[in-house]
Amino acid sequence: MSEIIGDNYLTAGKDSDIPFWKTWFYTLDHKRLGVMYLIAVSVFFLVGGLFSILVRTEHLTGSQTIMNAQLYNVSFTLHGAIMIFLFIIPGIAASFGNFLIPLMIGARDVIFPKLNLLSFWLFCIGAIICLVSLAAPVDTGWTFYTPYSIDSQTNVIMITTGVFFLGFSSILTGINFIVTIHKLRAPGMTWNNLPLFCWASYATAIIQVLATPVVGITLVLLIFERWFGLGFFDPAKGGDPVLFQHFFWFYSHPAVYLMILPAMGVVSEVLPVFSRKPIFGYKAIAYSSVGIAVISFLVWGHHMFTSGQSAFMNVVFSVITFLVAIPTAIKVFNWVATMYKGSIELSAAMLHTLAFIFLFTIGGTTGMHMSALATDIYLHDTYFVVAHMHYTMFGGTVFGFFSAVHFWYPKMWGKVFDETKAKIAFVLTFIGFNLTFYPLFVVGTRGMPRRYFNYDPQFEFIHQLSTVGTYILTIGILVMLHTLLRPVSATTERNPYKSKSLEWRTATPPPTLNFDEMPTLEGTTYDYGKET
Repeated sequence: MSEIIGDNYLTAGKDSDIPFWKTWFYTLDHKRLGVMYLIAVSVFFLVGGLFSILVRTEHLTGSQTIMNAQLYNVSFTLHGAIMIFLFIIPGIAASFGNFLIPLMIGARDVIFPKLNLLSFWLFCIGAIICLVSLAAPVDTGWTFYTPYSIDSQTNVIMITTGVFFLGFSSILTGINFIVTIHKLRAPGMTWNNLPLFCWASYATAIIQVLATPVVGITLVLLIFERWFGLGFFDPAKGGDPVLFQHFFWFYSHPAVYLMILPAMGVVSEVLPVFSRKPIFGYKAIAYSSVGIAVISFLVWGHHMFTSGQSAFMNVVFSVITFLVAIPTAIKVFNWVATMYKGSIELSAAMLHTLAFIFLFTIGGTTGMHMSALATDIYLHDTYFVVAHMHYTMFGGTVFGFFSAVHFWYPKMWGKVFDETKAKIAFVLTFIGFNLTFYPLFVVGTRGMPRRYFNYDPQFEFIHQLSTVGTYILTIGILVMLHTLLRPVSATTERNPYKSKSLEWRTATPPPTLNFDEMPTLEGTTYDYGKET
């Protein structure tokens, strides 16, 4: 079905003979697909968050509180699987990547619009299959580690099939973004003028295309092992469960940067706008994104320091893991330098960006404890790892997602939200997050293993503190949701932030074909502080 031209992408097709819902169902418009991704991942975020509330409520006491051990295993498995595969991985990359990349580079759409639509519906098929698997919910943990995942009497095959479809969607999206950025840039937009969000999305797409097939094949082998009794990973049949870990983490550690790189791109766009300064170290930030993508393929083995890996390979993976901190640190130092002596405006988007830098830095520095063999031996599979992962994933990716939602809200919807309420929501979210996860560093260093249903009485107060933090965090997110769903104005100016990026040069909300004529980039995207 061909696209229908209208006033803007949200209302296009309302006056046609075709039912309005069909114009969205069959849309080839990258903006509509980005919005549909955004709505879908937001719903999955709330569902995954519900399971986290159940897990934390169970830990109000050291014995059974609201569920038995089996239901507890199911709850943290579904929390992890939904958050990772249905929210964090596609969250920024698919939603804001789809919406923004053509607008940022001055294109009318992605280069393969039909492939883009296919990617979205593959995502939906995978998500539906995963949700149907809740009929006999999986209890293996989101990693599906063998040999337990081979013998578990739950819907392992169904949920891994769903993840397989999600992987196909991710690969096709990555191919689309890579070719689009190569082929459809506006005149004057060289690689050294490309918006940093596009650089981050490009690096993310490399990981999507090269790493995702590995986990797809791994899950197929797991399915075959359950169906046909093949001995790939079952030690009773001559298989090797550690081989599964190698395959899984070869994808899943690069996937950490698949999750975090788009958020880093968001930070690089928001900071110069609300600091009114040119981005400091543009080339360093841009090339470090590609550097992170490359090095991320070489560090998976640090997840298996305690799995029987050779001592030599442990040392090799330890050294390489330390190296990945270098391009990450380059970004952080350049972000701080960008703000130095800037005219900083503490908008809601900027507050979430500052939270990202602070929290992700904690997540990154505690990751160095996981890189060092001497400390990893003691901290592996403790709550220290849970805290580290959430400071990286939630403190990084999710706060980056929140920043993007607030920053591009006027462009996407043509409306204005209440900044005061948004800032209140931020304060509650920030306090709740730190109260939830910082105490877990403490119980982790004291030796409490993760994934345990019960715990010693000595840890009860700290767990109760963490659970209270979860409730505060939930209230903050609900306030944020209410703020965004109840805008204070139905109209906004075209470029309320006086941004230099191309997506703000077109109408707000953008028309179906983005630009009346091909824009030309003059100067750079980050010429702030030079206004007359």
